[in-house]
Amino acid sequence: MAAISSSAEYNRMKEVKEFDETKMGVKGLSDSGITTIPKFFVQTPETRSTLKQNCLKDQGIPLIDLSQINSLDHRPKIVDELRNAAKRWGFFQVINHGVPLSVLDKTIESIKSFHEQPQEVKAKHYVRSEQSGVTYASNIDLFRSKAASWHDYVHVWMSPEPADVDQIPAACRSEIVAWDKEATRVAETVAELLSEGLGVGATKLKEAGLLVTKTIAGVYYPYCPQPDMTLGLNHHTDAGVLTVLLENQLVGLQVKHEGEWVDVKPVPGSLIINIGDALQIMSNGEYISVEHRVLANSIKEPRISVVEFFGMDKRAESRRYGPLPELVSPERPAMYRNFTLKEFLENLFSKGLDSKSLVEKLMV
Repeated sequence: MAAISSSAEYNRMKEVKEFDETKMGVKGLSDSGITTIPKFFVQTPETRSTLKQNCLKDQGIPLIDLSQINSLDHRPKIVDELRNAAKRWGFFQVINHGVPLSVLDKTIESIKSFHEQPQEVKAKHYVRSEQSGVTYASNIDLFRSKAASWHDYVHVWMSPEPADVDQIPAACRSEIVAWDKEATRVAETVAELLSEGLGVGATKLKEAGLLVTKTIAGVYYPYCPQPDMTLGLNHHTDAGVLTVLLENQLVGLQVKHEGEWVDVKPVPGSLIINIGDALQIMSNGEYISVEHRVLANSIKEPRISVVEFFGMDKRAESRRYGPLPELVSPERPAMYRNFTLKEFLENLFSKGLDSKSLVEKLMV
């Protein structure tokens, strides 16, 4: 890659475009041996002052055991734990979720294998197409964000209009298809428990079509030579309903809780679940979506995450969504107005990753 220009007249968009056209991603930058990151990755002084692991809160997010969800004696307790976690944290880890450890390992390894292919092999997949098919690129919001973050990703649409299986890179094709089945089962189980926690019946979220749209992102965080200057992933909330996250055992994910960034400590065999903006709105504020981010990777071993996002059926653009009627009463009026999926998607794709802009726009 040609050296990033250092002219006095800094042209961010020009340099972002030059970087994107190389199709090398941040892994390519990292592998090139640079010691100073390009200027468009540098965060604001306010953000840089917070870029550290937080040793003050060592409990992390709630850890919930799903092993006895079919027990009449234990299920109510698990529902309470999930409800409290979704209400206070917006994030929780689950163990004994039924996915074999071997499947977790294979899924992580396949994403790692894809990103560690020769650049010329990966470059064949490099494209910026956010709303369909398969995408490999660096930073989904590269041209919209105020500062880029230090990661690459491969992104696959799984439903309701799935990508052609042959389009999925061979290095992770069978693993992504298999992971979608496992993550969907976990998401549907958790959605049932969260529905019960709202008192609206176990099948409410699924029957309302809130888990129809599914996309998977396999994210690669390579070594960053200046981890105190940038982020691995910019702070944001997830826009959809539920997110299921699998990651390798490297720290980096942080969740904002009571005004502080809290480290999410890796737990072998666990999955991380978080509430999206849409579910905060539909639960009428009972459950919360919260800001989270990933610190830039300061060690040579790559950090890997596999994220599946679940949301409303993207084909139903004119359908209106809002707080579930069962959760609105004179004592607890609607906190948010209704919205269409078209409005939701326009808000999502018109900006970079950010903090709860949809929730803020829809408040009554």
